[in-house]
Amino acid sequence: MEIQVLFFGVLAEVTKTAFKHYRGVTSFEELKMRVGDDFPEIAHYNFRIAVNNELVNGDPLLKDGDEVAYMPPFAGG
Repeated sequence: MEIQVLFFGVLAEVTKTAFKHYRGVTSFEELKMRVGDDFPEIAHYNFRIAVNNELVNGDPLLKDGDEVAYMPPFAGG
């Protein structure tokens, strides 16, 4: 399965990319491990994860073509 991962705010700066495609992903946990292996520095930041524009907790099921976003805290005003 192929998943597109998006990085926002400071996470895009740290990873030096706004998105990355991952192929052959079999689970959400595997995806998180692969992202962590590719970008170990993001472990030092607070962030939330959304799948297809919905914030998630736990271990959601992924489908081919899903979009996973890594989002730092946002402040509005």
